[in-house]
Amino acid sequence: MEQHSIVQLAAEAGKIILENGGETYRVEETINRICQAYEVKFAESFVTPTGIMVSAYTSEGENISIIRRINKRTVDLEKISRVNELSRNITSCKLSPEEFTLKLKEINASPRYNLFTTLFFSGIAALFFTLLFGGSIKDSFVSFLIGIIIKFITIFSGDLEINDFFVNILGGAIAAVIALLFVQLGIGKNVDKIIIGSIMLLVPGIAITNAIRDTIAGDLLAGLSRATEAFLIAIGIALGSGVVLSLWFSYTGGAY
Repeated sequence: MEQHSIVQLAAEAGKIILENGGETYRVEETINRICQAYEVKFAESFVTPTGIMVSAYTSEGENISIIRRINKRTVDLEKISRVNELSRNITSCKLSPEEFTLKLKEINASPRYNLFTTLFFSGIAALFFTLLFGGSIKDSFVSFLIGIIIKFITIFSGDLEINDFFVNILGGAIAAVIALLFVQLGIGKNVDKIIIGSIMLLVPGIAITNAIRDTIAGDLLAGLSRATEAFLIAIGIALGSGVVLSLWFSYTGGAY
């Protein structure tokens, strides 16, 4: 396999990591490791949360430059781990570029958990977060329902490629509406505990963690970008739930 194809392969591996929530420095390390393993010398990469740029200077004097645009991002730590492990095992397992390509395609095509499993455990997460924040058993079951609804809407919105900012506004609003209605009906008890436990599914924990790790690793641009992303997500959640609560208190006089 020619060196141009090796650089493309390295960029594709980095794209998979970045699309699934990996840190930018990890992407750069993976790209450089693959290039070195297949004897593509003088390779450099520059990664941001929305793009990958790879440049290499071949022994024949040719300059190779590749750009990969990241249009979608999710969280799949299993794929990150498998790509990272695969890149580290190139030399020890003596993988040819063709074998590496096949394994990389297999990782990228590997399915995630099915819809029922995803929705059920999203509800379980919301349930236990509500209990953790001091909610009652009734509150936790309301949060379980809200968690399922929020996750379903998030997945559905992702398929429609709706902007994440508006998805988080919608998620926060849904959490507040359902919490208020169920407490009004006497099914729930603490509106605040229900809302807090439910919106924890939307809180950008990965983005905040990666922002800190990228900044510590010296990737200031990536760290600032991820911190801004996390800040906007938090604003969206607060805006959605805040507007609903404000309207409810305005029309009911604060009663629930």
